[in-house]
Formats: sequence, structure tokens, C-alpha cells
Amino acid sequence: MDWKETFYIKIWNCDTPSVYGIGEAGLFRGLSCDDRPDYEEMLDAVCRDIDRYIENPALLSDWPSIRFAVETAASDLANGGKRILFPSEWTDGKKAITINGLVWMGDRETMRERIASKLADRCGCVKVKIGGIDFEEELALLDYIRSQAPYITLRLDANGAFPPHEAEEKLKRLAEFGIHSIEQPVRAGQWQEMKHLCRTSPIAIALDEELIGLNSPEEKRRMLETVQPQYIVLKPTLCGGIGGSEEWIRMAENNGAGWWITSALESNIGLNAIAQWTATLDSDMAQGLGTGQLYHNNITSPLRTDGDRLSYNPAEKWEIPQMAWKQF
Repeated sequence: MDWKETFYIKIWNCDTPSVYGIGEAGLFRGLSCDDRPDYEEMLDAVCRDIDRYIENPALLSDWPSIRFAVETAASDLANGGKRILFPSEWTDGKKAITINGLVWMGDRETMRERIASKLADRCGCVKVKIGGIDFEEELALLDYIRSQAPYITLRLDANGAFPPHEAEEKLKRLAEFGIHSIEQPVRAGQWQEMKHLCRTSPIAIALDEELIGLNSPEEKRRMLETVQPQYIVLKPTLCGGIGGSEEWIRMAENNGAGWWITSALESNIGLNAIAQWTATLDSDMAQGLGTGQLYHNNITSPLRTDGDRLSYNPAEKWEIPQMAWKQF
């Protein structure tokens, strides 16, 4: 993917229009629960009544990407419109966030090249997407990783690729490579099958797509109590914005599950917001941030990735391009 449809919300006070907050509504076609035909109509309606949604972002629980945009634009404006939404030592440039290196699916040789690149970048945690090529070839790639880097933390993401009747055996074979965790081994919605795997798998199970579309506290609690996962993986754009993601974290911890944060192909506007919020959570887990670097025309920002470190250089400037804003 080299392009992605993205919307931005810009808010300001009428007496100081040069000071504004900006938030990204990073609709993820085919995955977001708010991927609906009336998405742009809802964006317009929110912008026409923006004060109402700033005061009560939970009104947008069923529109997580729009909620994320409103929350982050409001936080940006409240902090002076300088793209500093959640001030911390990270935004001061004093700390970095540890991130995992991500190896996308491809043919065997392409994936091998990507793996070698991540190892050369000194990534201490590498996440490999599996389920897209022959399983034996994927095992060979994992064997290659372990032969080159026996001590790194190795995560897998199956994106629901395993049929339930094959999942147990595949997890046993994958466990031979010292896997930290595997995201979504079977497709979302199969709670009983996932519950069984969480109890029997030699690899810790992390839920990802399983969280998408569960927007009420009751739905979240019922899923966590039923499945009992070891981890959940939170994409704020898909999982209820900042407020909804914080609710997921509280419930997961109450249920004995760990968590980490992942971006979802946002531009640097969205990635910046997610990273700043993540920095305030003081987690020692490697986070899944940095995918906004994929785009050649991304917004210039102080965000910098060096190996497995995502940092913010306050000496560098944001360059927000001219846009044809729709005004309300």
C-alpha cells in the first residue's frame, strides 16, 4: 500500500484562528467499524456541532476514527496548537519509545530481505506477519531469524489466517522458535475457539481484530471475560479513540491481560498523537508504532525513527501543507 484515504479535523477559537488543533480521522477501509457509506456525512455533522463532541467524545463511540480525530485536535488546541498534545519527557526529546520492527507479508525472498533489514537496524523486538505464504516456508524464515538473532523478542501476527482445526498444531510448531506472542491466530468473532487456544497454546495469544467493533463497556467486558487473552493490541483509530483505548486498558488489566499500542497506517499527524499518548502510559513493552513512515508524501514532523527507537526532536518543525479546508 502506498496511499491511504485520510481526513483531518481542524479546530480553533474564533478570536484566535491562527492557533488551531488538528486531528486525523484515519479511516481504514475494510477494517474500521466506521467504514460506512455515510462516513463523510457524519464528519460534516460532527464539525457543525464540534463543541458538543469535544465536551462528550463518548458520543462518537461507534465512530472510533472520528472520535480519535476530535479528541486529539481538541488536545492539540488546548495545549496551544503546537502539535504537543500530551507533554512529557518524550516530547521534550529526553526519552524514546521502544518499538518493534515490522516485517510485512510477501514472498519468501522479499520477507527474508525485510527480516535482514530489521536485524541490521538492531531491532530488539521484531514482529513478523504470517499466514500469507506456505506455512513451511514461514517456519524456515523463523528458523533464519533465530539463526541470526537468537536473543531478540519475536512476535507474530497471523491476522486470523489459521483455520480453527489447524491452529493448535501450528501453534505448537511455531513455539519451537521461542515466540513471545501471536496476534489473532484465528479470525475475529470465534470466541469459544479463541478461548480454547488461550488456554492451551504454548504461545501467548494477543487479540487485535477481535477488539474492533466492540465499543460499549459491556461488550468489551464480556469478550475479555469469555476469551481470557494474555494480551490485547490497541489501535486507537480502530478501538475507540484515546478514551475508548484507555477503557480497554483498564478492563484488560482488571482481567489479568497485558497490552501494547499499535498505529494503523496513520500519517505523522495521527502517529504523533498516538506516540505522545503512549509515552504517558509508561509501558516497558515494545510498541507497534512507526507505520506512518511508509508514505513518501507524509507530513514533515519532528518524529524520528532510529532502529527500534521512536523519538521526538523538539528543535525540528512541523510543516503542515496547505489544504482546501471545508468550513462550517
